[in-house]
Amino acid sequence: MIKVAIVGTGNISVQHIDGYLAFPDRCKITHLVDIFLEKTAEKNSARSLGAKVSESYKDILNDDIDLVSICTPPFCHAEITIAFLNAGKNVLVEKPMAASLEECDAMIAAAKKSGKVLSVIAQNRFRDPIYNLKKVLDTGLIGKVVHAQIESLWWRGHSYYDLWWRGTWEKEGGGCTLNHAVHHIDMLCWMLGLPKKVNAVISNASHDNAEVEDISVAVLQYDGGLCAKGALAQVTSSVIHHGEEQQIVFQGEKARVSWPWRVAANVAQPNGFPEKEQNTTLITKLNEYYESLPALKHSFHKGQIDDVLAAIESASTGAAPLVGEAPLVGEAPLVGAEDGKKTIELITAIYKAGIEQRTVDLPIKNDDPFYTVQGMKEKVPHFYKKTASKEG
Repeated sequence: MIKVAIVGTGNISVQHIDGYLAFPDRCKITHLVDIFLEKTAEKNSARSLGAKVSESYKDILNDDIDLVSICTPPFCHAEITIAFLNAGKNVLVEKPMAASLEECDAMIAAAKKSGKVLSVIAQNRFRDPIYNLKKVLDTGLIGKVVHAQIESLWWRGHSYYDLWWRGTWEKEGGGCTLNHAVHHIDMLCWMLGLPKKVNAVISNASHDNAEVEDISVAVLQYDGGLCAKGALAQVTSSVIHHGEEQQIVFQGEKARVSWPWRVAANVAQPNGFPEKEQNTTLITKLNEYYESLPALKHSFHKGQIDDVLAAIESASTGAAPLVGEAPLVGEAPLVGAEDGKKTIELITAIYKAGIEQRTVDLPIKNDDPFYTVQGMKEKVPHFYKKTASKEG
């Protein structure tokens, strides 16, 4: 039985709690931690957990715990993760992994030293449409990718940034690019890898009570892997889009596929214009392959928690997991610490390109000012002054 602690019992912790409760034969929530004790009491009571309640994660570092879910604001992800890894605990940390690449590297080093599992929440990988789109890309049926369109479009009202830790570079670590588009940027990195170069513009168009950006638009340049030489991707990150329409579109040499699922495959006339009829043979093949893929048994946070539990069980027995039903490969979770770092690296490059108004090459080196939290703080613009700080 895997004993679980949850550190931070705000809104997102409910997804973790319910995820663990879905596997009562494999794990038990034994600890809840939050600086606001009324939150831990409410969660403990609402789901009859019978967990030990603490105000500080430091109070439980030496307790009998196997796995820790970290659901705190981003600015303290690294500190808490490293402390629990050093104490010999496995860790599942909410997105974004950390506030800087330096912190990501420190977390990875702690995981390697401890030999424990470190996974970063990327729950959208555990969704049938997203997982299946990745499978389709990997077949190569659409040819090399020539363009990708990532639209992470959300909407948040003015009061969203009144919460005490939101809307500041120090506590939230960034705006919509880091805290909302992190989902879509993770999916892009998972499917295509990191680009070679990044250009971007960042702005705050609708929230004059926040220091951070509420929209960014980035253009990425790829060269290799699943992408054709010269392939481009565009990423829009926003909390100002009414309707919150979101999509991921891949244009290949032979066809277009996307989430939400749609296929198109044009055929050229001798003069280069498209024929009236598309390549129905390829369209049928793509649709049939997509529809043939088996459904995941568990989705979203529940799917990732299943995957992490299986990785821990696998490591403890030295054998391939028998109970994990997510797409686990070997003993490693599907979303590892290096995956979390890749996402932060691309987000950091978007900030750097937008702030310095120039093309940024990847990877970002450890002597770059944007590698550290302090270096970022010295560079980032404060679009507006935060005007409210509501607790709870």
